[in-house]
Amino acid sequence: MATVALSGQLANKIITKNGALSIIYIKSSSYSTDGKPNLAAYKRGTGGRSSFNGIVATVFGCSGFVGRYVCNKLGKIGTQMILPYRSDFYDVNRLKVCGDLGQVLFTPFDIRDEESIAKAVRYSNVVINLIGRDYETKNFKYMDVHVEGPRRIARICREMGVDRFIHVSYLNAEENPKPLVMKKPSMYKISKYLGECAVKEEFPTATIFRASDIYGSEDRFLRSIASGWRSHGHLLPVYKNGMETVKQPVFVSDVAQGIVNAARDPDTRCQIYQAVGPKRYLLGDLLDWFYKLMRKDKKWSYMRYDMKYDPILFPLRVAAANILSPAYPFGGLHWEALEKESTTDRVEPGVPTLEDLGVVLTHMEDQVPWELKPFRAYQYYIDKLGEFPRPPNPKVQAC
Repeated sequence: MATVALSGQLANKIITKNGALSIIYIKSSSYSTDGKPNLAAYKRGTGGRSSFNGIVATVFGCSGFVGRYVCNKLGKIGTQMILPYRSDFYDVNRLKVCGDLGQVLFTPFDIRDEESIAKAVRYSNVVINLIGRDYETKNFKYMDVHVEGPRRIARICREMGVDRFIHVSYLNAEENPKPLVMKKPSMYKISKYLGECAVKEEFPTATIFRASDIYGSEDRFLRSIASGWRSHGHLLPVYKNGMETVKQPVFVSDVAQGIVNAARDPDTRCQIYQAVGPKRYLLGDLLDWFYKLMRKDKKWSYMRYDMKYDPILFPLRVAAANILSPAYPFGGLHWEALEKESTTDRVEPGVPTLEDLGVVLTHMEDQVPWELKPFRAYQYYIDKLGEFPRPPNPKVQAC
């Protein structure tokens, strides 16, 4: 009796008749109906946009500031992306062009709905959590977004057999922070710290990024400072006049590249990375430089002063920004943001940074002038006339 071994659909096309011929069907590929697919069995390309690199990534928080950069960089290297979204699909449909045809998939979800989360991570081998809020709303408090949400996502990822989990946290997160401009400890810092602990408990091999202030297009660092709500006309109130706060801001594209590099490197499991920029600056020097770039120097009557000398008008402005717009404070002006702005970035020695992931860091001097260009005064002037020479760069602080 002759035996013929066939694989794939060819075996299904042969009709078995009476005789000495028998067919053995050998499974050669996985399909969505078979449970979780074996990604190693898929054909791989060269790693470009029009090929598949073997990574199926679910990006929670894909529609946020950092999420859009991460999706763009993942799509360029042939990653298949599953992008969970809430509310309106039209908030995320622009991400469709980040990857090649059929490589970007969308699914609705709610951070409190475990079934929708499980559906989003079922076929993924990498899950990236970028969900976070700078301010609280009536529906979502800091603990809901920074602690319970990441814990739920990490636990479901572990139960679904996800290989890699990447979580983005805050550089200055701590359990017992000292209040600076607020009368009570910052719940933003506390919830970010507890969120890290929750992720480590549920997914011990998770990779965590602790990011400082992230700047870039549509950020909440440069644009909140440039907003008209942040200052009293030409006067800018700052915690201790900005002379006791040291910042190390990082460019959003560098953070996104670090996340992508970590997703491709299995040796980054269980690691913590500090997402900080290449240089440290005094907050006061940065603010002066920002305003000079916006053509609002001393000739414009710009002046910063210690916030403690304005105990009435500035708190009223902060209250008005929140009362007039309960869903989102005007200009990003609220006390938690001011507390974050006044906090010195503490970089722990010995903890790896983005440079250890092969990221070439962007210098603020090269990027910030372009970012603040839309906020310049006297826009009707032409730069070639020379009335507004570029101001000198801010002083760099020793590490």
